[in-house]
Amino acid sequence: MVAERPLMCTVHIVETKSSRALLTVVVLCFGGMSVSLTQTLVIPIQGELPSLLGTSVANAGWVVTITLLAAAVVMPISGRLGDMFGKPRVIITSAGVLVVGSVVCAMSDSLAPMLAGRALQGLAMGFIPVSIALVREVVPAEMANTAIAAISATLGVGGAIGLPLSAWVAQTFDWHALFWMSAILAALLLVLVLTLVPKVQGAAGGRLDLGGALGLAVGLVAVLVGVSKGNEWGWTDTRTVGALVGGVVVLLLWGAFELRQAAPLVDLRVSARRPVLLTNLAAVAIGFGMMAQSIVVPQLLQLPESTGHGLGQTMLQAGLWMAPGGLVMMAFAPVSSRLMTAFGAKRTLMVGAAVLGVGYLVAFFLMNAPWQLLIASMVACAGVGIGYAAMPTLIMVSVPRNEAGSAVGVNGLMRSVGTTTAAAVMATVLSGSVGAAGVPSRGAYELCFLIGAIAAFVGVAITALVPHLHTRATAGTGERATVAVEAGA
Repeated sequence: MVAERPLMCTVHIVETKSSRALLTVVVLCFGGMSVSLTQTLVIPIQGELPSLLGTSVANAGWVVTITLLAAAVVMPISGRLGDMFGKPRVIITSAGVLVVGSVVCAMSDSLAPMLAGRALQGLAMGFIPVSIALVREVVPAEMANTAIAAISATLGVGGAIGLPLSAWVAQTFDWHALFWMSAILAALLLVLVLTLVPKVQGAAGGRLDLGGALGLAVGLVAVLVGVSKGNEWGWTDTRTVGALVGGVVVLLLWGAFELRQAAPLVDLRVSARRPVLLTNLAAVAIGFGMMAQSIVVPQLLQLPESTGHGLGQTMLQAGLWMAPGGLVMMAFAPVSSRLMTAFGAKRTLMVGAAVLGVGYLVAFFLMNAPWQLLIASMVACAGVGIGYAAMPTLIMVSVPRNEAGSAVGVNGLMRSVGTTTAAAVMATVLSGSVGAAGVPSRGAYELCFLIGAIAAFVGVAITALVPHLHTRATAGTGERATVAVEAGA
């Protein structure tokens, strides 16, 4: 009996560590959903925002746009800050920013404070890439794939669940309740993070590349504003062309600046490595595919039946038809983990992108009833759930540990570029086919589904070019090193 005590004690310690790790993952998943919910929070009241805030339709559109812009800019910056000063600190700060931003929005009745609050809510999106990068430091190796898959899935789950939830809140209570709900969730998240997320020692130190952060922010905002507003302003309008060209010029100058820095915000030499570069390009294609169905399906559901192809659903009903897709994303997180364990992250990403493409093809042929679009949406969301989990894993095995946060943040940025581009392309296709009835034609929606399928399958093709990766022990250290092996080498 005495000889068995050390074994029993060891088992107890392992179980305790696993339980704590699981609790940490649950908190991070809750945080991911709370943060990503803000992306769809105002959609139910978007048409009423001009009157609610006493502003024009064009100005009210920035309530949505500014959150997307802030989220895109903050992801690589928050990732770098996590590498430098410790990931738990950045996670706590992101949760606090979400609290402040939500309260500011809840107390707003005019445009300026609302935009300030929505920008802060967008900045809180830095929570997600840093959480993904933290996972490998706080969970056992056998849990890492599942944990990364679950947290990655919250990007879609929060948005999918947020749509019907926000529609119900907006219809039942005063519209300010949307943001008080967000504030309550954020405050709960802050408490949970402070008490349950371990304070790991992983800070590399250093000084933030402020010039790089400013250049990236200016260039990205200019390009994304041009893309997101191009349909509204006109693609040949001087504002659109100026934003796009000016943004690209700034980003090129930013790249030259970053290459001369000893400690850049984004290490472009690492980002140019074939596994990282191709994974990020695949992220653009898959992010495009993910966003396309989030835009097109709700519109098709809510079109009047008198159009001949509309399905006559209310905003709440459309949200409820879309909500199961978010649950499917989460349900497929463990499936993605098993696929990564069995076949590797590369093949898993290819499977996810292919399933996403199949979902669009289902929608292309089945769009005559809400239940048909439900099936198509669930197939597409299964692909997103599988693919979104594999992307950060491919990134993290290709970069040094002390740059994991920054690299995952850049990958999140590339997904944002894909989603923003999808929104612009879908809006252009649909607005370009508005007929006498004042609504897009059936053929326009079919074309949107076809474009989404093509984007997803392009993601498959790009991912196929990613070099195979395997790990080997580094001599004399006992650590694991990742080695890229070209296909056929």
